[in-house]
Amino acid sequence: MAVFRWGHAFDAFRDLEREVDRLMRSLTMEGFRIGRPFPAVNIYELEDEILLTAELPGVSAEELDLSVANGLLTLKGVRSESPPVQEERYRRSERPVGQWERTFSLPEKVRDEDMFAELNHGVLKLHLPKAPSEEPRRIPVTETDG
Repeated sequence: MAVFRWGHAFDAFRDLEREVDRLMRSLTMEGFRIGRPFPAVNIYELEDEILLTAELPGVSAEELDLSVANGLLTLKGVRSESPPVQEERYRRSERPVGQWERTFSLPEKVRDEDMFAELNHGVLKLHLPKAPSEEPRRIPVTETDG
């Protein structure tokens, strides 16, 4: 007959999780909890602009490179390890370090000369003012005899 201890029912699950994590780390160095190598991003379409926000904890403005070309917005950066800790001292590591890059298609034309970005407490806000929409132009059609 199996012995079941009511007071410690979830201890077995915690032990199982630790063992699976240990096994996966030995196989993949990261386990199941592989973090995204790039920051989480939200993109909003406001009345006059497109606003992009990105979570960049521990990243400085000097470590960022933002560019727009041919309707594509590219964010590049480096996430440094801070403070450096020996690998065997980690109990959980969910924020990857190293270089990352993301590219997005812009939904509309933007005014390149009026774009600006601000980094405040690890949150990047990139303001992309919309360019005025062009009115459709009529193309005259003439009838010819030939």
